[in-house]
Amino acid sequence: MNTEKIDIIENAFENINDINSSSSSDIISAIESTINDIDNGSIRVAEKINEEWIINQWIKKAILLYFRINNMKLISGSPGNSNWWDKIDSKFKDWDEENFTEAGFRAVPGSIVRKGSFVAKGSVLMPSFINIGAYVGSGTMVDTWATIGSCAQIGSDCHISGGAGIGGVLEPLQANPVIIEDNCFIGARSEVAEGVIIREGSVLSMGVYLSSSTPIVNRETGEVIRGEVPPYSVIIPGTFSPNNDSSKPSLYCAIIVKTVDERTRSKTSINELLRD
Repeated sequence: MNTEKIDIIENAFENINDINSSSSSDIISAIESTINDIDNGSIRVAEKINEEWIINQWIKKAILLYFRINNMKLISGSPGNSNWWDKIDSKFKDWDEENFTEAGFRAVPGSIVRKGSFVAKGSVLMPSFINIGAYVGSGTMVDTWATIGSCAQIGSDCHISGGAGIGGVLEPLQANPVIIEDNCFIGARSEVAEGVIIREGSVLSMGVYLSSSTPIVNRETGEVIRGEVPPYSVIIPGTFSPNNDSSKPSLYCAIIVKTVDERTRSKTSINELLRD
């Protein structure tokens, strides 16, 4: 870990309102170097150490600073040979066949990936959006119209189904990103936000909405948890009555109906043919 670079980022963030495209070369270099490291996967916003997810807040600070040092500009590649108007380039800017071959993932027309995000080998990107700071693990499918928000962390061999939204987080700074661990299936039109962690092997059915305050109810035990889905859980949307008070309106919840079994896995398994 480059402590000198981290110190530059931390000090610059303390004076973020003074940072712009004319800032000193050491600040510009530290910020751009950090974004490049996120882009190539050598660092990431969150990493699992001794079974615990550690958030590298200094990297989030570098991303916010990156917006400060970049001015609005034309971004080419919009449909109809038109342009976008933004500060952040496409990850694919100036890429040729050699770059795509070396990266080792499929990017279907209509997939939008911002610079400063990482996509691992063997992944497939259907027409979708991946924001800056995000990490997509190897063999993962990001399906049509799915959105991977800023700094969201997606594990290996996951399927993020059509229209699913994985919430991003840059501000407030202390907030944690959404983390989807390996071998998870996120159903179509589901939404995961506010730093929720989906543990390994879990399956969310279509239309499940999870925020940090959403009750997650175990149907067998009645236990209610929030903010984290246990490993290999099968989750469906539902409702429940707090304190079993049927006189009051029921509230939305997510329900753990069972653990993943062979029947579930056969319905959600990755199609290896699409990874070739």
